[in-house]
Amino acid sequence: MVAFVAVIFVVVGLIHFYLWKRLVKDPLPKGRARLIGTVVAVVLFVLAPATLIGVRSGALPWLAWPGYLWIALMFYLLVTLAVLEIPRLALTLAWRSRRRTAKGSAGGAAQGDPVAGEAGQKAPVLTATDGDQGDDKQGIDRRLLLARGTAIFAGLTAASITGYGVKTALGGPRIDRLQIPLAKLPRAMDGTRLAVVSDIHLGPLTGIGHTRRIVDAINSVQADIVCVVGDLVDGSVAELGRLAAPLAEIQSRQGAYFVTGNHEYYSGFQQWVDEVARLGVRPLRNERLELGGLDLAGVNDLNGADEGDAPDFAKALGDRDTARPVVLMAHQPVAARDAAPFGVDLQVSGHTHGGQMAPFNLLVRLEQPVVSGLGKVDGVPVYVTNGAGFWGPPVRVGAPPQVSVIELRSK
Repeated sequence: MVAFVAVIFVVVGLIHFYLWKRLVKDPLPKGRARLIGTVVAVVLFVLAPATLIGVRSGALPWLAWPGYLWIALMFYLLVTLAVLEIPRLALTLAWRSRRRTAKGSAGGAAQGDPVAGEAGQKAPVLTATDGDQGDDKQGIDRRLLLARGTAIFAGLTAASITGYGVKTALGGPRIDRLQIPLAKLPRAMDGTRLAVVSDIHLGPLTGIGHTRRIVDAINSVQADIVCVVGDLVDGSVAELGRLAAPLAEIQSRQGAYFVTGNHEYYSGFQQWVDEVARLGVRPLRNERLELGGLDLAGVNDLNGADEGDAPDFAKALGDRDTARPVVLMAHQPVAARDAAPFGVDLQVSGHTHGGQMAPFNLLVRLEQPVVSGLGKVDGVPVYVTNGAGFWGPPVRVGAPPQVSVIELRSK
C-alpha cells in the first residue's frame, strides 16, 4: 500500500510540475500572479491523490466532486498541452533560425562600407550589439505570446472537453443494438434478445435517479434475458443499498442475472450477492442454467481469487451438452482465454468502460483484448459493452454510457 501511494504521489507530482510550468511559470511574469498560480498548483497537487485514496477508502467522500472533476480536467490539460508541444517546438525552432540569419546579416553589414544616403550623407552603421538587443527583445515577446496563447487554448479546450464529458456521463444510457448469429441456436429461439449492462458503479457521485434511468432503459427494450455483468457498486450495502433498490423493477421474460466484477470485491462482495438476489436479480456463481434451448453461464470475476472467490470455468461450463449453445457472463473480456477450451459460443463482458475518457482507451488495450463492441479472443466471440455508469471522474468522452441489446439469430 505504501508503494502504491508513493507511485501515485510521484506520477501526480510530475504531471502537476509540467502543468505549473506551462500554465503558470511560462505565461506569467514574476510577481503576485505567478505566486497565486503556484499556490493553486500545490493545492491541486494535494487534492488529486487525496481524492484517489480518500474517496476509495471512504475516509473523505466529500472530496469526490471537486477532486474527480479536477482529475478529469488535469488529464485533458495534460493531453492538450502534450499535443501542442509539437507546433510549439516547430515555432521556437523557426524563430531561432530567423534570429541566427538576422545576426549573420547584421554582422556582415557592420563589417562593410557605409552606404551613401540620398542627400550624400553616410547611412548609420548597424552594430552587432544593436541587432542582438532588438532580436532578444523580439524573441522574449514572441515566447511570452506563445506561452500565453498555449495556456489559454489548453485551458479552454480541456474545460470544454470535460464539460461535454460530464454531460454525457450524467445523461441516460444510449441503447445500442446488434445481431449475433449462434450456429447451435434452435430456430424456436431465433430473435432472443439479451439486454447487457455493466459497470453501473453506484457510488458517492450517483443518486437513485442514476439507477432508475438505467432500469428504464433496460425495460424499454423488452428483453428476454437481462445480463448484469459486474461492477454494480463502489461501496457497502449499508452505504448504497437504497440506490440499488430500483433493480427490483427490472422486467424480462426469462429473468435477470448477475455476476461479480472486480469492484464488488472492494465493497463486501458477499453482502452484495445477497442483496442483488433479494432484489430479484439472480447471481450466477460459477454456475450454468438451461433457458429453453440456450445455456446461460456465469463466472466470478478474476479478482475474486484474492478473496477466496475465484472463477471456476470447469464448474460453470464442464459436463454440459455441447450441442446446446452457451452464453457466458464474465466481467472482464480477458476471461475468454480461460473459457475458450470449453467451447463458449458467446461471452458478454464489461469492465473496460469503452475507455471512458479518450484517448485512455488506447491504454486499456494493453490489458484487455477487446475494449468495446464485438471481437474474438482465442476463437471465442466476445461482446464488450461500454457500461452504463462511470468510475472516478463523472466524465465520458468517446464512450457514452450504454445498454446493449444483443439479438441472437439461428443460422
